[in-house]
Amino acid sequence: MAKNKFPVTPAVREFRAHKVDFEPHLYQYVEHGGTEVAAEALGVDETMVIKTLIMEDENNKPLIILMHGNAMVSTKNLARAIKVKSVEPCQPKTATLHTGYLVGGTSPFGTRKKMPIYAEKTIADLPYVYLNAGKRGFLAKISTKDMLRVLDPTLVEVAI
Repeated sequence: MAKNKFPVTPAVREFRAHKVDFEPHLYQYVEHGGTEVAAEALGVDETMVIKTLIMEDENNKPLIILMHGNAMVSTKNLARAIKVKSVEPCQPKTATLHTGYLVGGTSPFGTRKKMPIYAEKTIADLPYVYLNAGKRGFLAKISTKDMLRVLDPTLVEVAI
């Protein structure tokens, strides 16, 4: 794909800075369509499309949790795993303040604020993943090895 055929977001800049090979994929974003729409548009299994969720603990400290598109996060299990009392999703406006991205276009790469990153353990078993690249309707296919190398997430078992 030609260099200027996709947006150059903070996530793309971080891919380049860390020498992450990525394959950009643009698709027609659908409000509240989620990973199901993205997976269908790209013709891939929804397990490979990874959601970037911004949550906060009981002290309003933000964190990122990466989850398979076809799974949900048990906030009780996540809180237990990271040794806090509770975890809940951030309000969209708050998530945008932490990341610099609009909800639906949140990437774990190139966030405005440095936050701890957690990832569902089974994501590490995938050869590659599709992650949001910092804009609604824009995913990047990257090797899971590169994702783990750059983001260095703590692996947890919190899928339901």
